[in-house]
Amino acid sequence: MERRRFIQSAAVTFSTALTAANARRVMGANDRIMLGGIGVGGRGQQLLKDFLKWNEIDIAVLCDANEKRDGVGQLAELIDTMRGHAPKREYDLRKVLENDEVDAVVIATCDHWHAPAAVWACQHGKDVYVEKPPSHNIWEGRKMVEAARKYNRVVQCGTQNRSAPYNRKALEYIQSGALGEIHLCKVFNLKDGGPFTMGPDGQPPAGFHYDLWLGPAAQRPYNSDMVQNWKVFWDFTADDLADDGVHQLDLARMLTGDKVPGAVHSSGGHLAFQDDRETPDTLVTTYEFDDFIMTFELSQWASYMKKTSYDIRNGDKFPQWPQSATRIELYGTKGRMMMGRHGGGWQAFGPDMQVIAQEYGRFPDDPHKQNFIDCLKSRERPNADVEIGHLSACLIHLASVSYRVGGHKLKYDANAERFLNDDDANALVKRHYREPYVIPENV
Repeated sequence: MERRRFIQSAAVTFSTALTAANARRVMGANDRIMLGGIGVGGRGQQLLKDFLKWNEIDIAVLCDANEKRDGVGQLAELIDTMRGHAPKREYDLRKVLENDEVDAVVIATCDHWHAPAAVWACQHGKDVYVEKPPSHNIWEGRKMVEAARKYNRVVQCGTQNRSAPYNRKALEYIQSGALGEIHLCKVFNLKDGGPFTMGPDGQPPAGFHYDLWLGPAAQRPYNSDMVQNWKVFWDFTADDLADDGVHQLDLARMLTGDKVPGAVHSSGGHLAFQDDRETPDTLVTTYEFDDFIMTFELSQWASYMKKTSYDIRNGDKFPQWPQSATRIELYGTKGRMMMGRHGGGWQAFGPDMQVIAQEYGRFPDDPHKQNFIDCLKSRERPNADVEIGHLSACLIHLASVSYRVGGHKLKYDANAERFLNDDDANALVKRHYREPYVIPENV
């Protein structure tokens, strides 16, 4: 009954309902910016709490397909205490986008909802802060760019490394020629993990709007294990390649000139666990650029590899590089650089392995939000503008497509954003969108 009402209420598909005439006002220097939170699980709640550090930010609406989401009540109380009003509560993101009080939305849903929500938000004249990865596939990432440009929206992707001062200094150091010409870049995402087992199907709990949660993904029976572990299903994302690896890949792309590869080759599989996940627990990808090679290595079982701790991220320390699970290594003709994301800092080494330059880091969450707020007012493009985010996310999609079509090498036309002479690969450039959760060809 709910789904029938849901579809009948959309006389015109939601994603094509508005035009550029609906673009919202331009922010003044002293205006209070009203946010709507779409997807308020753990990351969504943290983002919104952090945005409250800025006095010019207010939060009008909290929206989640799970009306009983843990922590949302406490967040609403915090907003009431800090801003003097309780935010509205919604479960349908379309209600947020129809709310004229909302200037910008913070999208922290499951990954498969990022692009549809962002495109629809642009069409409704809202600016957007969208968590990584910005897209589920190559085609919809391009639609995000088209929508942002057509409706003149600020769209910041949640790849915070773009706003870290220490990363900017690393880029300046590389561009100075101190490392020489870089012909090899190694990117790592080597994590701990365990097997995934899915139990029997069941019924959605009260307050959980399952059809809306599925959104553009194919219809399938409700399963609590699937919902809790959605990252291991291709319909929703590409597991830790997309969830965490995108941070390192985006930073590596920035440091090597923000280029797009012309070929990709992935190999891997269920090597550690013979379980129910669809995505691989081990993956190695090679990207071929004009003058350098980038490799990406992923594991879901390496317990001895460690993400950068918060005392390193926020202190004058460096990771133990050999056991740094999320490091980047750049190899130049004069020296090499070890880089840590999210505040890990960097060190450059000369031919004799002596440190010849270094910079401590700091976690860049707040600078990234500050950049977004500044751009809401100036209307400039942010540090992690949607097109930058799209092209970095393409590295995820290229890797997963190569793996899914059997692991053979794929040639890629970056201008057309299509694979050359491979129908199976091109079938994965775009997903099938389930009505009414559709991104139209003409946004």
